[in-house]
Amino acid sequence: MAVSTIELGSGATRVTGANRGVAVLDFILRLVAIVATLASAIAMGTTNESLPFFTQFIRFRAKYSDLPTFTFFVAANSIVCGYLILSLAVSVSHIMRGAAEKSRVVLIFFDAAMLALLTSAASAAAAIVYLAHKGNIRANWFAICQQFNSFCERISGSLIGSFGGIIVFILLILMSAFTLSRRS
Repeated sequence: MAVSTIELGSGATRVTGANRGVAVLDFILRLVAIVATLASAIAMGTTNESLPFFTQFIRFRAKYSDLPTFTFFVAANSIVCGYLILSLAVSVSHIMRGAAEKSRVVLIFFDAAMLALLTSAASAAAAIVYLAHKGNIRANWFAICQQFNSFCERISGSLIGSFGGIIVFILLILMSAFTLSRRS
């Protein structure tokens, strides 16, 4: 693949060719991750279902905030989404000018940290979702998804978005590392 750069007067270079394509793909993947993490946080944060018990005045309620793991999941997805929004500026600068090795190293570092945060939150929430669906008879935890269908569908869908964000972060880290390795 031919990569050409144009030297600018101030010592910066503008990228053309393959590096620009990678930078554009980086920007698009960041947008996809923003949508995935924001949708996950909103879906989990608005999950709430109540069921009547004997009368309409006595109700069982399932809400995401009843479980600290789901609260952590919403907070982590929100933090990661905020980071991704801020990182869009750096991604745009990679599209405009390519000689940005230091900023790519910084992005790899912060992308890896956000990947760890998102993975820990999604994994912890996945364990609780599994218990909600299957239960654990030895621990006297009963499956609640037969009664709270809407609640379980929303929390499961929220996990799908978060794990999609994890995959995007892995791709972003690999792309940045590949781009840095080609320049040295």
